[in-house]
Amino acid sequence: MAASPAYGEEKGGSSSLGEPEYGHDPASGGIFSSDYKRHDDLKEMLDSNKDSLKLEAMKRIVAMIARGKNASDLFPAVVKNVACKNIEVKKLVYVYLVRYAEEQQDLALLSISTFQRGLKDPNQLIRASALRVLSSIRVPIIVPIMMLAIKEAASDMSPYVRKTAAHAIPKLYSLDSDQKDQLIEVIEKLLADKTTLVAGSVVMAFEEVCPERIDLIHKNYRKLCNLLIDVEEWGQVVIINMLTRYARTQFLSPNQNQESLLEESAEKAFYGSEEEDAKDAKAEAASLAKRKPYVMDPDHRLLLRNTKPLLQSRNAAVVMAVAQLYFHLAPKAEVGVIAKALVRLLRSHSEVQYVVLQNVATMSIKRRGMFEPYLKSFYIRSTDPTQIKILKLEVLTNLANETNISTILREFQTYIRSMDKDFVAATIQAIGRCATNIGKVRDTCLNGLVQLLSNRDELVVAESVVVIKKLLQMQPAQHSEIIKHMAKLTDNIQVPMARASILWLIGEYCEHVPKIAPDVLRKMAKSFTNEEDIVKLQVINLAAKLYLTNSKQSKLLTQYVLNLAKYDQNYDIRDRARFIRQLIVPTEKSGALNKYAKKLFLAQKPAPILESSFKDRDHFQLGSLSHLLNAKAVGYQELPDWPDEAPDPSVRNVEVPEWTKCTSREKRKEKVEKPFYSDSEGESGPTESADSEPESVSEESGSSSSSGSSSSSSEEEEEEEEEEGSGEQSEDKEEEEEKRMKRKEKEGSRKAAPGSTGSPSEEEEEEEEEEGAKKAKKKKASQGRKSHTETSSEEASASESSSSGSDSGSEAEAKRRKVPPSSRAGPKEISLLDLDDFTPPPPQPVPSSSIVSTSLVTDLEGLTLTDTSLAPALLSPAFGAVRTYELLHRMAGEGLSVEYCFSRRPFPGDPHMVAIQIQISNNTDAEVKSLRVSEPKPLSGTRIQEFPEIERLAPGDTASVVMGIDFCDSTQAANFQLCTHTRHFYVSIQPPVGELMAPVFMSENEFKKEQGKLTGMSEITEKLTLPEKCWSDHAIVQQVTVAANVGRVPCGADNEYRFAAKTVTSGSLVLITLERREGAVAQLTVNSEKMVIGTMLVKDIVQALAQ
Repeated sequence: MAASPAYGEEKGGSSSLGEPEYGHDPASGGIFSSDYKRHDDLKEMLDSNKDSLKLEAMKRIVAMIARGKNASDLFPAVVKNVACKNIEVKKLVYVYLVRYAEEQQDLALLSISTFQRGLKDPNQLIRASALRVLSSIRVPIIVPIMMLAIKEAASDMSPYVRKTAAHAIPKLYSLDSDQKDQLIEVIEKLLADKTTLVAGSVVMAFEEVCPERIDLIHKNYRKLCNLLIDVEEWGQVVIINMLTRYARTQFLSPNQNQESLLEESAEKAFYGSEEEDAKDAKAEAASLAKRKPYVMDPDHRLLLRNTKPLLQSRNAAVVMAVAQLYFHLAPKAEVGVIAKALVRLLRSHSEVQYVVLQNVATMSIKRRGMFEPYLKSFYIRSTDPTQIKILKLEVLTNLANETNISTILREFQTYIRSMDKDFVAATIQAIGRCATNIGKVRDTCLNGLVQLLSNRDELVVAESVVVIKKLLQMQPAQHSEIIKHMAKLTDNIQVPMARASILWLIGEYCEHVPKIAPDVLRKMAKSFTNEEDIVKLQVINLAAKLYLTNSKQSKLLTQYVLNLAKYDQNYDIRDRARFIRQLIVPTEKSGALNKYAKKLFLAQKPAPILESSFKDRDHFQLGSLSHLLNAKAVGYQELPDWPDEAPDPSVRNVEVPEWTKCTSREKRKEKVEKPFYSDSEGESGPTESADSEPESVSEESGSSSSSGSSSSSSEEEEEEEEEEGSGEQSEDKEEEEEKRMKRKEKEGSRKAAPGSTGSPSEEEEEEEEEEGAKKAKKKKASQGRKSHTETSSEEASASESSSSGSDSGSEAEAKRRKVPPSSRAGPKEISLLDLDDFTPPPPQPVPSSSIVSTSLVTDLEGLTLTDTSLAPALLSPAFGAVRTYELLHRMAGEGLSVEYCFSRRPFPGDPHMVAIQIQISNNTDAEVKSLRVSEPKPLSGTRIQEFPEIERLAPGDTASVVMGIDFCDSTQAANFQLCTHTRHFYVSIQPPVGELMAPVFMSENEFKKEQGKLTGMSEITEKLTLPEKCWSDHAIVQQVTVAANVGRVPCGADNEYRFAAKTVTSGSLVLITLERREGAVAQLTVNSEKMVIGTMLVKDIVQALAQ
């Protein structure tokens, strides 16, 4: 309501500056306003003690500024209110000061001390606003003060203030570039920030100030990848573009080795001859030794996997950024995922469509197959603007091939009838390009274009003639009829460009139309003086060519035309006539060129190549302004070329700092050795990084003051920590529960399995070994003898695997003799984004007998045991038909074929490993010797227990061996080499999620108790419809046990099915409940602290039940 008097007062107020002004807008009040005030009144309001009056005055002053009025005389009165406690007034004062600080530098400097006080304000919004205004004052003299303010703000507890500090860095750099070194230090500090609020802003500052310093990104690369999904959209675009350039410098091209070993061996088998093999044996051996098959860097894979979900972003810029990243960085087989997202953007505004289509046009030249399924999405609507229509035409032309050309040409036929002449001309050019690229439709296109020559519109005819001219240059001998037809059109066509094109064609191919050409020249000579200049030049050319090929008929005509041209008004035509006369008509004065006149005029001219204007645009980064303009814009950073050799990947490993000494060291050691922390490390969410560990541990120590100071004060960080499930306050309770569970396990296993071989003393020994190993690990961490590396990605190496050799304690050594060092490897981090990349194998059929026996056994066991003494105990799985997978095809293995299956039996060497049965067949005529596994450097903490070496495998024989792999509760593939005495084969085993667990037996009450602990984020629920074949109890149990290695839990309810298992590596419980409801509807619930495993398991079981 206060807006109208404000407007009137501003108008009146300006009159004190000698600008009498009346109310132009009756609604604004003007001079008729009852509370009409002048600038003096505004000053009085600013000097009053009431915040409401100050706020009203500031609103009016800012409104004056918005209308372009000069309010600089109010500067002193406004500056006084910088210290006002009212936040709204302060904000408006800051807006005013930013506007006038540069003009009134002397007065602005008076308020610097007030801003410095504002930087210490307890309210984070005031601190941020003070820094924002300070950095906006473009006065070189205060650069040191700005520098100091930015440094302080970079260490502020509030992420909002740190974000503002990141925004201030480019402003200070543009004001004084000499501060670059100090600003880089601040950027380095802010890059280590683990909050999503700061990430995008600091990367923008990095891009503005020091984009060449990629060494600053190394340590933060994995953190940025994992934070990406939670950063605001503006930050996502900036980070993705920066990481695209970073990846091009740090990783090898995924498309460098297009021909795999499999393809080469297949070619050799089919096409190679013995003689050629003998000749090339040495060269091939040398090349095999040099060539290494491409293995994608885990960090490269991390970037691709973490950006993939952003293709579903609501923001077109984010989708475009991910699309360009995939286009520039992904293997060819994976780039296709971006097509659907880009096609979705075509439903957006025309501005967005324009940018997207520019990029699609560039992509479709190199990756045509990617957009072919979406061909109809590029059909043109009548409502599209002309520039969108032309871009869609470009894409359609790029996508044209022999299979879809008939559809596209029918579409083009419709477009030619459009009223938009520019669009019609572009369509005709597109038809010409299609005819050039696809030989089989060239005649059809030519005939269609010839029909267009009779069109009433000059533009259409002219464009058709130009395109026909280009097409005829490819096969002139076959199309003399069309040339004759075009010669007849010279009487009707009036468009100069079209007439010139016809004359050029007749002159160039006058030998194919010897009777018509002279007649055309005769007609053109008649109308020579009335023709346009472009036509006259082609008439002179035609006359010269006919004089050289058919001088009898055209000699006089040529002389006549040259005489007319000699006196033409246009000097170009006069010069051309003189030049040609001297060249073709032999005289005494004519020089040596006369002999070569025919070669000069009738030289074979190459057919023009009709190419897309987007052909070479991909050297610009897609989505950039430079790509859009097809010219390098200011500030554009070139996309680096792929390196020939991969730089050292260890630069991205993050060192964990040493634990600080503390009086309660024993307590901290207990807390850190607790398995809950290490198990949940992989699931703790994308924002956890190495530098968060000391904070969380100090919070655990129990002192409220230290926890308050070390933890972040911002709400965003608190929310992230809650989501991550780190739960520092409840860790003691979790630890006690876990120990209690372990005791129950031991007691339950003794009671439940009295006939088992393991005696109680052995089990106690195992428990002691585990505790001893944990203490040894934490002792090493506290002493800092080995630097642990924490990874943020699923593929990164586990931290504890390298620390086994540094402890010298006698007790630890004794324990280490029992437990191999590799078994203590820390669990690998699991990213929630694995869900997209995980493709579950189809479930394998299992005979009904084994399933029935399992369910009967579990039911009977449930009856014989009491609830109180019952604890989870591992079961040996029911064995049925097990699905086999191919590890090495006999073509790739040069006669050696290898298959494997998950046997679902405990691995004898290590209970934390999954047992894998491998069957090796020798299909060659020669004996294979020394079959073994050579493990490369494990990429992600996976451990592999090799099978014993097979010394000899006779031709036609098959050997079966068992090996163990610790997948660290992850579905990531384990890579290793299978070696013979002559060859090395790179192979990988990727486990379905259901094979990462072992069945557990428990009672109904125990199941409910454990399920009650695993609620909230640890519970995943999915509704599904059961097909008719899965309505029986037997079928449901069969499908679930096929999908996952789980045991049945007794259940009193008829409509419920319960299953339990433990993950092989960490021993985390996985509880499955399937509840049948009305009809075929059912609800599946999976409870597990491993959220990623739970999510993937739900997906697998739903798929198994749906089949």
